[in-house]
Amino acid sequence: MSTAGARLLVVDDDPDMLRLLSMRLTSAGYQVTAVTSAETALTQLEIEHPQLVLSDVRLPGRDGLQLFDEIRKRHPTLPVILLTAHGTIPDAVEATARGVFTYLTKPYDARELLEKIAQALALGAPTAAPSKTGDDSWRSDIVSRSNRMAELLAEARMVAKSDASVLLRGDSGAGKEMLARAIHKASARADKPFVAVNCGAIPEALLESELFGHMKGAFTDAHANHKGLFQQADGGTLLLDEIGDMPPALQVKLLRVLQERAVRPLGASQSIEVDVRIVSATHRDLDAAMEAGQFREDLYYRLNVVTLTLPPLSARREDIPLLANHFLQKLSAKYGKRLSGFAPEALKALTTAAWPGNVRQLYNVVEQVCALSSSPLVPLALVQRALRVPSVEVLTYAEAKQRFERDYLVGLLKLTDGNVADAARLADRNRTEFYRLLQKHELTPGNFKADVVAPGSDPVAE
Repeated sequence: MSTAGARLLVVDDDPDMLRLLSMRLTSAGYQVTAVTSAETALTQLEIEHPQLVLSDVRLPGRDGLQLFDEIRKRHPTLPVILLTAHGTIPDAVEATARGVFTYLTKPYDARELLEKIAQALALGAPTAAPSKTGDDSWRSDIVSRSNRMAELLAEARMVAKSDASVLLRGDSGAGKEMLARAIHKASARADKPFVAVNCGAIPEALLESELFGHMKGAFTDAHANHKGLFQQADGGTLLLDEIGDMPPALQVKLLRVLQERAVRPLGASQSIEVDVRIVSATHRDLDAAMEAGQFREDLYYRLNVVTLTLPPLSARREDIPLLANHFLQKLSAKYGKRLSGFAPEALKALTTAAWPGNVRQLYNVVEQVCALSSSPLVPLALVQRALRVPSVEVLTYAEAKQRFERDYLVGLLKLTDGNVADAARLADRNRTEFYRLLQKHELTPGNFKADVVAPGSDPVAE
């Protein structure tokens, strides 16, 4: 695999060494970012997505080994190569045992350095950031600029190379099915079917037939042979969504299919071999379900070869404006409108909302405002309505004081039937001052008298 154009982060506190490394790596075709401390390196990791870190061990403050430990916590698949002097070789050896790709002693051999970098890049996770070659079709439906999502997508692309079963964890609406489709597109099975089934949405009596198929006459309504989803997905990928809701009896049958790589349709006398890559997804805590005896441990380990966890939308708020505008443009065409975007206050409201329903809820909110918007720019009021947030009127201090004063005077006049003397006494103000207040708010005491007679009426006749 060609590693030309890969992004490298180089860390060394020696300016001359840093300059030399940068020149050599740049001339070898790499994109190089050079920094002089571990702290700056960690900051840079949050800004861009390098595919490899090359660091000296001896650094001021946090050293190269501590930098590696921090990288491993934040980006477990990112390869790290250490440069070390003879005095720090034991430390470098220990770091290699903990997961550093390799170490090179100074003075290093330039050819060996390039070979080690190429080997590390070949084994490491491909970048999930948009590439200049445009080879991002596998994740084209996933809109994100979040570092957490970038790391997750890098891991997803790495695991897509194999046939390992993948368990996707995450809250409802976080995008588990979309990630499963991306894994399928990035795999060698991309030209084969992708089939998804929600294990919690189909009654137990029907789920077995839906998954494994049935033969004509297998039960009352079986009027013809039916291929199950395993057969439909043959050669491709089967997503078992909400696997945690699968009934215990079917868990046993699913385990047998995964072990034998063959299904036996209901009513059939022979099994049919299937070649299916399994991706499962759940919002439930399967570890707790196993403890409670609700989920089989042997099935769990069959499905959970690799776990990928999607962060909730609230943990990737930098993606909200990007997603909201993406959905708006997509839905504008559906509703035949030309919407240019969100008002700044509306976008702020979207960004700061709680989003318990995650990306699915955001899509729903954007669809609501798209359907109801009558102006090119979506206003705050529509977003608040879709979010079911009560409209809050924010007054200045002067406006709030004036409103309170008027409401207070109106209340007194109602209480005293428009009697100014009584109202002034209750307000602890003299009549002259009270009259000035009434004039200020254009209030007429006579309008509050209980026996006010409408013009033209005859009080006697009444």
